Amino acid sequence: MATTDSGYDRLAEQKAFSASKAGVKGLVDAGVKELPRMFHAPPHFLNGRPPAPAGDPEFSVPVIDLAGARDDHDPEERKRIVQKISDASAKWGFFQIVNHGVPTSTQNKIKAGTHRFFNQDAEAKKEYFRAEPIRENVQEFSEEISKVGGLMFELLSEALGLASNHLKEEMGCAEGMGLACNYYPHCPQPELALGITHHTDIGFITVLSQDHVGGLQVVHRGHWVDVPPVPEALVVNIGDMLQVHV
Repeated sequence: MATTDSGYDRLAEQKAFSASKAGVKGLVDAGVKELPRMFHAPPHFLNGRPPAPAGDPEFSVPVIDLAGARDDHDPEERKRIVQKISDASAKWGFFQIVNHGVPTSTQNKIKAGTHRFFNQDAEAKKEYFRAEPIRENVQEFSEEISKVGGLMFELLSEALGLASNHLKEEMGCAEGMGLACNYYPHCPQPELALGITHHTDIGFITVLSQDHVGGLQVVHRGHWVDVPPVPEALVVNIGDMLQVHV
């Protein structure tokens, strides 16, 4: 219900927040000291699964080097990479990749552009509210990530014992792509909230470029596991559609 017994009207607070078109960055700029109630997470979200045991290698998100995955490299090395991807996908549904081909400069430019957008004056950002917000460097980054996605679909196809073009061409998994640039500010009361509640991604795969701050967590064997930022790495998440179709 939008209104509780205490008289709190969640719907009204949400409408006012949306009408401001300032987003959470607007709250930060206003110097908010207390987390608005609409962002309070239910206790069962905050007190659910335990964190992973510290230092246990069983709870370390796989990092896979793609340096030998291209067609012009050693085919035996490609097979070893495919096996690592198969294991990580089956056991985790998450892994990080390095030597993926996306230039560091390209990743840095899209992150810098994201920071520039969110650091603009609120009035300047209202024009792009719930629209495509960051146009600078988007094409370059999208083209590079599309190449990575194509390679990942090839490797995932082979991991499933299929022809390398099965997911990308026969099923058309690489035909569409969405790009989101997210901002997660420092929370004044982190014990009351989650950046995003637990969820799965609905697409085939998600390819994520983290910054140095981190904060991403995944569930593994009933525990929350941190996905620590690895310089220049990309995070790959196996989505719902890929699980359903294969």
